[in-house]
Amino acid sequence: MPLTLRRTLAAAAALLIGGALVAAFVLRSDSGGARSATPAAATAAATAAPDDGGPIVHLFQWRWESVAQECEDVLGPNGYAAVQVSPPQEHVVLEDEDYPWWQDYQPVSYRLDETRRGTAADFQDMVDRCRGAGVRIYVDAVVNHMTGTGSVGSGPGSAGTEYEKYAYPDLFGDGASGYSEQDFNTAECGRDIEDWNDPWEVRNCELLGLSDLATGDAYVRDTLSAYLSSLVEMGVAGFRIDAAKHMPPEDLQAVVGALPGTVPGWGEPPYVFQEVIADSAIGEDEYTGIGDVTEFDYQRGIGHAFADGDLQAAKGVGDGALESDSAVAFVVNHDTQRSEPVLTHRTDRDRYDLAQAFLLAHGYGTPKVMSSFDYTGNDQGPPMSGDGTTAATDCSQDAWVCEHRALNAMPTFASATAGEGVTWLDDGSQRGRAALERGAAGFAAFNATAQEWTAGFTTSLPEGTYCDVASGTFADGTCDGATVQVEGGEAEVSVPPEGAVALHVGAMVEGDGSDGDDGSGECSTVEAAFAPTVETFYGQGVYVAGSVDELGGWDPDKALELSTGESSYPVWRGAVDLPPGTEFEYKYIKKDPDGTVTWESGENRTGTASGEGCATEFSGDWRD
Repeated sequence: MPLTLRRTLAAAAALLIGGALVAAFVLRSDSGGARSATPAAATAAATAAPDDGGPIVHLFQWRWESVAQECEDVLGPNGYAAVQVSPPQEHVVLEDEDYPWWQDYQPVSYRLDETRRGTAADFQDMVDRCRGAGVRIYVDAVVNHMTGTGSVGSGPGSAGTEYEKYAYPDLFGDGASGYSEQDFNTAECGRDIEDWNDPWEVRNCELLGLSDLATGDAYVRDTLSAYLSSLVEMGVAGFRIDAAKHMPPEDLQAVVGALPGTVPGWGEPPYVFQEVIADSAIGEDEYTGIGDVTEFDYQRGIGHAFADGDLQAAKGVGDGALESDSAVAFVVNHDTQRSEPVLTHRTDRDRYDLAQAFLLAHGYGTPKVMSSFDYTGNDQGPPMSGDGTTAATDCSQDAWVCEHRALNAMPTFASATAGEGVTWLDDGSQRGRAALERGAAGFAAFNATAQEWTAGFTTSLPEGTYCDVASGTFADGTCDGATVQVEGGEAEVSVPPEGAVALHVGAMVEGDGSDGDDGSGECSTVEAAFAPTVETFYGQGVYVAGSVDELGGWDPDKALELSTGESSYPVWRGAVDLPPGTEFEYKYIKKDPDGTVTWESGENRTGTASGEGCATEFSGDWRD
């Protein structure tokens, strides 16, 4: 089809998404009488982060249906405001390279019909279900380029579209719109970036051989805006703009400024944040007028501080960086995991989890948590089937790391303390320990040493019993982690080795009877919480058997079952309510998958149901 005819038809093009026709363009008459494609509902939309202060989690390379399930089961209940998903557009398929993760960042078209993560219908279902769980979908948007030199000859794309570098004849699956060589910066540059100190080259030459779109051209801008706008109309609430540094700010502003002003189902403008790795040639502040910017100085600072166990240095991370309300802060992203592995789930998992917990408590920027898959080579794609399509996520398998689950309900801390300043409560004398307060809304302490840290703190938190959201979750007034009593403006906390304690006013368990307080100040029951350290093999369980009925009356079949998780193993937890003052004996037992019971050695342990806050904890190591 001649280019002029394609461009004329593009003016009335529509996106065919999941069988539903979604209008993407309207006709606009230029002064010269020509017609070009212009996004519908164009408006200069605001791009501020949502007011709820909740963090983002990046579920890197997850299938759409797995994201939907995670929104309902984990993300919504634990306070995540949004989830960043991998690029939803037709991409190259690189079978000869074992389907690397980065094939998804080489668009062939803007069709959602078929990607390695699912269909257009799966994508729409994910958006709807996550919205129902109170979680926004943010799309990783690739708008700087199309495919690369190395992908030549590997077609068709994931949805069956034939292409060549600089030739993408069917962008929306309607045969009416496409890109040809004149839509790329081949005349201006047409080669890889050579001088990274030259902003013009960085923005107009090719990044790693990827075909660089001529975003200064109205047709290209309009086409990109139409793609993003169609996603907004589906309910997508925001975008991470990939490689934003490689687009002139005025071009990106034109694309973003044409987005719809309101996201259906949310009643707010789409949120935009941009990947900009600042250097001497290009600064972050060149893009802050468009939307928020990913703050790599923060990423480097927090990674080094926690890898070194220097929490006093971590206090100053973010000083001198972007203003907090313009920044997206993170410990790692999918690139730095591989290119700058200072601190990742593969280098030191305990410190990495602790750093992500600190990120959620620190209050700098919009926090973004990383959650990913394991890999042995930097190019390795996600767990997949033989045809390269991504497997459903199973967090019980080692192949999926699912780092966000180790943070328990820490995301709720970020929401509960949004807008509050930071006051440091420790005296600064211990390099590996730090404690902070977020106004009268939250308290958190972090311990990057091998010894438990027990200390008392004066706090502005209201009196009451608090769920430690670093060790467990909190829902409907019920806490499955440890609890801490605040009384008379004082809190006594025991911070586990390489661990944290975090309390906030949105996770108070006192006052509704759930903590055993009957309203008179006396305990009607006392929560006896067990937290032993027990090494087990896969499938083996840990229980508490004891002399009282609540612990099974020494019957292993009726014993209290304990649980653990990725972040807490080998500590196992569980609790029962007992009458105040109850004295009892107990032992820890192991149960094998075949039902075999092993009792720990030694004398019976003893305990009494008493303690401040109507709760007491029993720990100890397994006795062989």
